[in-house]
Amino acid sequence: MDPFSFLNISLNPDGSLTRRAQFPAAPAAMSDPSLPALSKDLPLNPTHHTWIRLFLPTSPLPAPNTLPIIFYFHGGGFILFSAASAPFHASCSSLSASLPALVIAVEYRLAPEHRLPAAYHDANDALLWLREQALNPSAADPWLRAHADYSRCFLLGSSSGGNIAYRAALHAAKFDLEPLGLKGLMLNQPYFGGEKRTESEERMAKDKIIPLPVNDLMWQLSLQEGANREHIFCNPTAKEEEGVERLPRCLIRGYVGDPLIDRQRQLARMLKKRGVKVVELLEEEGHHAVELFKPEKAADFVEHVRGFVCGLAGVGEHKL
Repeated sequence: MDPFSFLNISLNPDGSLTRRAQFPAAPAAMSDPSLPALSKDLPLNPTHHTWIRLFLPTSPLPAPNTLPIIFYFHGGGFILFSAASAPFHASCSSLSASLPALVIAVEYRLAPEHRLPAAYHDANDALLWLREQALNPSAADPWLRAHADYSRCFLLGSSSGGNIAYRAALHAAKFDLEPLGLKGLMLNQPYFGGEKRTESEERMAKDKIIPLPVNDLMWQLSLQEGANREHIFCNPTAKEEEGVERLPRCLIRGYVGDPLIDRQRQLARMLKKRGVKVVELLEEEGHHAVELFKPEKAADFVEHVRGFVCGLAGVGEHKL
């Protein structure tokens, strides 16, 4: 199969991509009380043309400064989609309303125009942006000033966004981000790889969502030129990294029908070996990114995040 055709993309002579099949973009909505959550776009790093979409539940709002903050990083193999893409906007809106929480969806730079670690740097920018908001309340965004509990921050990512969330948590563990309190890391079907094929990758080589040639192409376009899939950005179990033991408690969600499930198992084992408290949740029925296609799976995703944020994640745990 031709992975470029599968993804409906083409590589241009200057190294950029033409992306022909994108999810429609959802506009931010600051003043529609009929929506589950309001949203607005705020600049992050103008030099890099990055921004964040901030979500606030419409009602009922709790007491002042009691909402946890969830950073959200969307999927797309590092090469596709946006924080404004309709399915991801809907997920963030649902999360904000259901928990309730302030959700910060990060518009990070895409590869191959901006290969890794560019997206990681954008995630770090988002954390530092929030820290500045907390340190300067008079200049902070009004939604944050009125509702944010900066002591309860979480990093959440789906697929490649899970990879970004993991790297952001590792970076944050090395620095003092006070007054931010990073309480948890949530990895939804996180996207990792390696040179040696796993059993699940081989068994599901022709997967309908992420077949093996597509998987390989996305890494080829995302990693630095000359790097292979044993690079630490792709395979976090390839070597021991500093700071892993300082990660906050971690939720790892996966599906038996996902070719990446073995990578997620490997990650969970490594984290537990390094002393990280890991909650593993396994869905027997499902495939990669299934929550974008089936409403009942989207509801499960929101409920698992809610349970973890509220400290209930040990209930109903299923080992990967």
